[in-house]
Amino acid sequence: MSNDTRIQCIDRREFVVRASAATILLPQLLQAFPALAQDAAGPASPAPSAPTASRAETFDDLYGRLTNGAKPTAGKVFFEIPEIAENGNTVTFTITADSPMTIESHVRSIHVMSTANPQASVAIFHFSPESGKAVVSSRMRLAKSQDIVALASISDGKLWVARTKVTVTIGGCGG
Repeated sequence: MSNDTRIQCIDRREFVVRASAATILLPQLLQAFPALAQDAAGPASPAPSAPTASRAETFDDLYGRLTNGAKPTAGKVFFEIPEIAENGNTVTFTITADSPMTIESHVRSIHVMSTANPQASVAIFHFSPESGKAVVSSRMRLAKSQDIVALASISDGKLWVARTKVTVTIGGCGG
């Protein structure tokens, strides 16, 4: 068993030439990797009922775009969230959608929105029948007292909605 370790030393000129070549080629390589990853994953097509949210949209614009004029059904999505949040920086919540989560009928996504935050879109959660349940727990930041809305997109094209009011207090004062 031999230990054949070789160290190659390069001079300063060779180092500069190699570093220059790497600097020139690096942007092209970085641009190529997302394309390679996309090709390996196959064509991506967003679900028609779950468009991505723009950070600058107001609540009314976002809600209108997501519902596309349809009237969502209330009573199938439920919040577990405190009515009074002593600290708006971390408001915990759980959202449950009453769905069988079968291939024929399942929740595809739940959009969580705030009516008075600078950014209306709080979070988007995606589901599949393999999820088993349409339940999610997380936390959000609330700028002040406001309504929180959860909009569930169902595989058959229907929309379910839940809305609740959260009062944010800071140092015991209502916000």
